[in-house]
Amino acid sequence: MNQFITNIIENLTFVLEFVGLVAALVLVAVIAEKLIAKRNGDKGKILTARKTAMIGMFSAIAGVLMTIELPVPFAPPFYGIDASELPVLLCGFAFGPVAGILTEFIKIIIKLLFKPTSTAFVGELANFCVGCSMILPATLIYHVKKKKTTAIIGSVVGTLCMTIFGTLFNAVYLLPTFAVMYGMPLDAIIGMGTEINSNITNVFTFVAFCVAPLNLLKGSGVSVLTFLLYKPLSPILKASYDNTAKTRHAERA
Repeated sequence: MNQFITNIIENLTFVLEFVGLVAALVLVAVIAEKLIAKRNGDKGKILTARKTAMIGMFSAIAGVLMTIELPVPFAPPFYGIDASELPVLLCGFAFGPVAGILTEFIKIIIKLLFKPTSTAFVGELANFCVGCSMILPATLIYHVKKKKTTAIIGSVVGTLCMTIFGTLFNAVYLLPTFAVMYGMPLDAIIGMGTEINSNITNVFTFVAFCVAPLNLLKGSGVSVLTFLLYKPLSPILKASYDNTAKTRHAERA
C-alpha cells in the first residue's frame, strides 16, 4: 500500500511539473511575441478564432505523425524519430511562437488519445520539451523580420538548440526520471546503449552517441521539409492572414 501511494505521488508530481513547464513556456512565448509585435507595429491579437482553428488542425496532424515513430540504428529501441515537429514548425512560422508552443502541447494530448504512453509519460515530456527548444527560438527569430534569410537562420539555431538542450536534458533529468518511473536501473539503460556502441560507458557518452545525433537528424529533416512545404501551403496560410486582417478592420470600423 505504501508503495502504491508513493507511485501515485510520484506520478502526480511528474504531471504537475509537466503542466507547470507548459505554462511557463506559453508565458515566455506570449511575452516574446508581444515584444516582437510592438517592435513591428503590429497591434493584432495573439490568438484569434481563425488562428485557433489552424492550431487545432496542425496539432491533429502532428499528433498523428507522432504515433508513427521509426527506430534509428544508433540508439536503443525506446528512442525513435518522427515528423511531428514539421506541422508544429509550419504553424509557428505562420502564426507565431505562442501558436507553435500550443500546437506542440496539444499534439501530445492527441497522440495519447491514439497511442497510450509506453514510457510512463517520460517520452511525451521529452518530446514536448525538446520540440519546444527548437520551435521557440526558430519562430522568434523568424517573426522578428519575416524573410527567407531569418527563416533559415531560425531553423539552424532551432536545430542546434534542440540538439544541445535535448542532450543535456536527457542526461540530467529525463534518463534518471525514466529509470525511476519505469523501474529500470540507469545502468541497465546505459547497457542497452553499450550493446549498440561500445564507446557508450556512462550517461554522458550515452546521450552524446544516441540522443545528440537523433535530435540533429530530426531538426535538420524538419527544417528541410518545412522549406519544401511552406510555399505550397502559403495560399492556405495567406487566407488565414487575410481573414484575420478583415476581422481587425471590421472591429476598428
